Order: sequence, then C-alpha cells, then structure tokens
Amino acid sequence: MSREGRVDDGREEALLDFVRKHAALGDVDATIEAIDRFCYERAVMMNVGDEKGLILDRAVARARTQSALELGTYCGYSALRIIRAAGATAHLCSIERSPANAAIARAIIDHAGRSEQVTVLEGSLEDRGATISRLQVECGLAPGCLDFLFIDHDKAAYVSDLERILQLGWLRRGAIVLADNVRVPGAPAYRSYMRAREGMQFATIERRAHLEYQTLIRDLMLESEYLGEREGPRSGD
Repeated sequence: MSREGRVDDGREEALLDFVRKHAALGDVDATIEAIDRFCYERAVMMNVGDEKGLILDRAVARARTQSALELGTYCGYSALRIIRAAGATAHLCSIERSPANAAIARAIIDHAGRSEQVTVLEGSLEDRGATISRLQVECGLAPGCLDFLFIDHDKAAYVSDLERILQLGWLRRGAIVLADNVRVPGAPAYRSYMRAREGMQFATIERRAHLEYQTLIRDLMLESEYLGEREGPRSGD
C-alpha cells in the first residue's frame, strides 16, 4: 500500500466489476452510488467517500471550476465527483502513480461517460519534471489556469507538490485547494504550512468529517482559497 497506493488484494478489480454490473453505462450518478454501495457492503476503499465527498462537491462549486487538477486518482471516485460538480464544460487532469489503479480509474470513468472530461496520467510531480511536462502538453496547464486543486495522495508530498504547483504559477487567484486526510492518516506538515500562510497566501477553512465509510474515526479536510503571491517592497519604498 505504501509503495503503490493500493490494497492489492483484488478489491480494486472487484470494484470495477461491481460498477459494471450495478451502474448503467454513461450514468455518472449511478456510478458514484455503486462505488459507495460497494464500499459499505463489500470492502472499504481509499476513496474520499460520500460524507467528505459532499465537502468536495461544495468546494468545486465554490471555485466555479472549469479547470482542475487532482493528485491521487486511485479508482476514479473523486475524479467523478469533481467533474460532476464542475459541469459539462469542465476538464480535470488527475495523476496516479500506480499503473494498475490508473487503468481501473480510466475504465470506471469511461463507464460513467466522462472520459472526454477527465485525463488520467500515470506519474508523480516528483519524477524530475516528466509528469509536469505531460500536464503542460496533454492537459494544457499553464500559469493562472487552475480553478481547483484536490490533494489526496502521499501525505508526505502534500507540501512539496503544492510548492511545485505554486512555483509553476498554475493556480489562479481565488482558486481553491482542498486537501484530504489531514488528520488520518495525517498531514501535520501541510496543516502547519497553511497556518503559517493564513491571510497572506491562503485563507483556510478546516472542514471536520469522518474517515471514509464509517462514523467513529474523525478526519479533517483543509479548504484553502489562494490569495495570490505577495509583492515585495518597491524600490525606493
């Protein structure tokens, strides 16, 4: 799980089979509902889940999203929620480091009828620029283009990957950055990072909810509005 971001006991493949059997082809709502049903009845997955999914939906709408980036596709559940909330003219680029997960995600997204709106790339922002180059070429990412960023991958990479995106200037002023699992399994460095920049570079709301598909363990999402880069003092000031 730590290496590939997948349980790898067959549940990801079983999820795809379940979706194909229980969701009508081309129906994104039915596909999302089928994934939730599988996770409640068959096996828990590392999706954002239905409860935190509502927080995701509202954040996407708040950003008036037309262009989005997701770090951590897994099996495509959050990608479908993002593109459904964003609307028919939006596009999402999603990065997944596991080839097996990426293949399942593409199949599920295609089943839901949203493959033209979602591009799933295998890779990582830490691969010496290869994935960044693909995002620029295949997804057209450029300065000021992103309305929404969803971070839900390697928790240790939350800060470094956000900083890469900031250095590239992809976020427009007013864009929303939503980070999952800040409490469980935890991203304390990311929480500290946002607190240190509160009111200057970001304005953050802490969204409390439960860990996916249960009601006992509490989790935390950080929803941060990008305020832009602060200008340094002018010469002579």
